[in-house]
Amino acid sequence: MSDDKPDFFFVLHDLARQMRALANRRAGLHGMTRAQWVMLIWLERQPGLSQKELSELIEVEPITVARIVDRLEANGMVERRADPADRRIWRLHLCPPSWSILSEMRHERADMYEIATAGLDEDEIQAVTAALCRIKSNVVAELRARPVEKEIA
Repeated sequence: MSDDKPDFFFVLHDLARQMRALANRRAGLHGMTRAQWVMLIWLERQPGLSQKELSELIEVEPITVARIVDRLEANGMVERRADPADRRIWRLHLCPPSWSILSEMRHERADMYEIATAGLDEDEIQAVTAALCRIKSNVVAELRARPVEKEIA
């Protein structure tokens, strides 16, 4: 690593942090949080997820998912339905009020995409996307190949 070049890990971390901040700001304009948006997007893509499955997908504790689902349910956007095979499990489904929010989210995401990719042509965007997918695949493979021996607190 050279001191005159941007550090890969710092840039990647800062970009992710700033994209989360931008998404939080955009979600706030619609009276929501980024976490609520993320849940709605996952439930649109995969209706009927359990709270446990959703917590694993978005990598937060199940209690955090439960609290966010409580808020979404109170606003009429999500409903919990009993799992027909296991009465201990609740399946999550979108309700009609979430549809307009999802539409607004698509517009916000398109605008964020334009902001993030400004000055890049389609080939560059595809190359960056492919590179990030490869990096993610490499990291996931490493995590699977070498299980954690001891967690650091």
